[in-house]
Amino acid sequence: MAYKSLLTVLTDVGIAKAALEHVIALAEAQDAHVDALCLGVDRTQTGYYYAGANAIIIQETLTRARAEAAEAMQYVKDVLGRSGVHWAVDEGVAQIADLNRHVAHRARFADLVVLPRPYGEDRGGEVEATVEAAMFEGDAPVLVVPDNATPKGKPEKILVAWNESVEAMTAIRRALPFLKAAELVRIVVIDPPSHGPERSDPGGMLSQMLARHGVKCEIDVLSKTMPRVSDVLNRHAVDTGSDMIVMGAYGHSRFREAILGGATRNMLEKSDVPVFLAR
Repeated sequence: MAYKSLLTVLTDVGIAKAALEHVIALAEAQDAHVDALCLGVDRTQTGYYYAGANAIIIQETLTRARAEAAEAMQYVKDVLGRSGVHWAVDEGVAQIADLNRHVAHRARFADLVVLPRPYGEDRGGEVEATVEAAMFEGDAPVLVVPDNATPKGKPEKILVAWNESVEAMTAIRRALPFLKAAELVRIVVIDPPSHGPERSDPGGMLSQMLARHGVKCEIDVLSKTMPRVSDVLNRHAVDTGSDMIVMGAYGHSRFREAILGGATRNMLEKSDVPVFLAR
């Protein structure tokens, strides 16, 4: 099993570099095809100009979105054209309220979606919406790439966040091509429950399952010595020189994640290495 169809969605040339570099490295390592979708986003709210709309303002908004899509498409063509991988690029314009439909349609036919970090001062709301559309409506695993992460087609050391949840197991199964090719996979369990089904051997059954796939595993049981689980995971990833973190996404409702934060959002905000997400 390998990732043969890779997708990246770009809405802003300013944050596209890291995702493109990673998707190229993955395509080279997996002998995969890269599809790039360049979207110009109309950020006006649906119905905002409904009554007494000024046609000039509406046209200006669409013209700006088309220009952004064309700029992104030219940038992608220049980068992928020099790469030597198999690739295709498409462009379009989407209203922010309809972005999910465009992204999900393409993500359904991808083995893996590679996207830039969705949170930061220079990110619009469409970047977060793209990540969620790929995972929820597109049902695809997503690799979120920090701006300064070093591209690696085959991560050598991978950290797996394990909390016995369905989301975590889904992410692990969908990350198997990476896990099988890695030199070492660390199964990280933070404050395992004293009355859970794995209380006597945290991570043991998962380690056994992965070992049968030829994955080389170690189990790290950690205490929650920092306020957030994501902080502990990120620190451990740095301490162990991990190249990737694999975790289940959105264990709480998306509304609660948005209002209160959560392990998924905090991880994507702080991680210095790519984060593989699935649910």
